[in-house]
Amino acid sequence: MLMRGFTTVRDAGGCDWGLAKAVEEGTIPGPRILFCGGALSQTGGHGDMRLRGEDRVPSCCPISLGRVCDGVDQVRLAAREELRRGAHHIKIMASGGVSSPTDFLTNLQFSADEISAIVEEARHAGKYVCAHAYTAPAIKRCLELGVRSIEHGNHIDLECIDLMKRRNFFLVPTLVTYDCIKRIGEESGMPQDQVEKVSDLLAKGLEALALADKEGVNICFGSDLLGSMHKYQLQEFSLRCGVQSPANALRSATTTCAKLFNMEGDIGIVAQGAYADLVALKTNPLLDNFSSLLDPSHVLMVMKEGNIVKRTNL
Repeated sequence: MLMRGFTTVRDAGGCDWGLAKAVEEGTIPGPRILFCGGALSQTGGHGDMRLRGEDRVPSCCPISLGRVCDGVDQVRLAAREELRRGAHHIKIMASGGVSSPTDFLTNLQFSADEISAIVEEARHAGKYVCAHAYTAPAIKRCLELGVRSIEHGNHIDLECIDLMKRRNFFLVPTLVTYDCIKRIGEESGMPQDQVEKVSDLLAKGLEALALADKEGVNICFGSDLLGSMHKYQLQEFSLRCGVQSPANALRSATTTCAKLFNMEGDIGIVAQGAYADLVALKTNPLLDNFSSLLDPSHVLMVMKEGNIVKRTNL
């Protein structure tokens, strides 16, 4: 990611303090990581990876990116545990998803009381909650309960957008993952039923992005790529340019993300006192709709905190 020009990334499930600290100390190269630890999921939710015939939640080397918790007391404890471990934010699964084996995209997940409890715990610690949510009912409920950032949001509607604007909350589309799953999902090892779940998500995601962009919503950059698909991360820009201006696509990955992360003045800006994160590109992405970045070699130089970590000779 760092070599592709991403100097700060927000992880929305699975990453923890250890990896973030290793990057911070310079033990391994990488972007600074804002992590949430395990995403919180109800039983049978998007973070519950058990098949229908399985009862036991894995306790060693789990494949899940989250943790299962039910009821107000359990979700409070789970949120407090992630905050104790240094979480920058708390992630919840508020609707069904693509990779989860026993739910549907239209499912509402967690009760209002559970979500409110998680939001309260995050606020007590000076943090915020982001939510995996696809449908308008799931999105609206999250926004009403104080969830600050909606991940995906493919089926968002005008009512949700109005609420998001009034509360100055954020939408994080993840278009490139649907494009990749449709093209190479099966050859990458995804089951056919999961690939079929994304049949209309890219088109709906583009519609949602166009609507949110037109209405002036805070839009951030996201990818949600799996495993070997990470190399296509930069393609998110060119997909977005199909419905929004290159300048707005660039803002989504710089100044707007800084606002969501509560890091305004530190990242996403070239200014005195900022972190001195810079990227040099072979061509001007504002003139070619980021099409040149379909080839990552067009990222010529990457600087993180004033240190050049990548330089390509022309």
